[in-house]
Amino acid sequence: MTAHFTAARSVYARPEAPQKTPRSLEYDLLARITKRLGQAAAARRENFPALMAALDENLRLWSTLASDVADSGNTLPSKLRAQLFYLYEFTNLHSKAVRADKGSVDVLIDINTAVMRGLRGEGGGV
Repeated sequence: MTAHFTAARSVYARPEAPQKTPRSLEYDLLARITKRLGQAAAARRENFPALMAALDENLRLWSTLASDVADSGNTLPSKLRAQLFYLYEFTNLHSKAVRADKGSVDVLIDINTAVMRGLRGEGGGV
């Protein structure tokens, strides 16, 4: 076998990774951001800018989710859409409180974790 044949065979012989669903992508993104929030909160005194960056990233995610659920073409039930939009509003306000050292990151982590449970079908979501 030539080197080219061996290389081609190894590339084409690999089974493709299963495609992720939008729901699993949302879960993964929430999990990643939630982990960063927790790590940044734990190191808040040593690295305050990392906490600010994690809060901004979390808020960007929630802003995107709010925009999506506000879209008239969104097929989620209207009650769930309203609840998710409320969580965006709360997250926005609470993030400001955390920045002012008047709120706990734990609340934001709890919200993200509850939504992740919902995405996994474990109930207790929103």
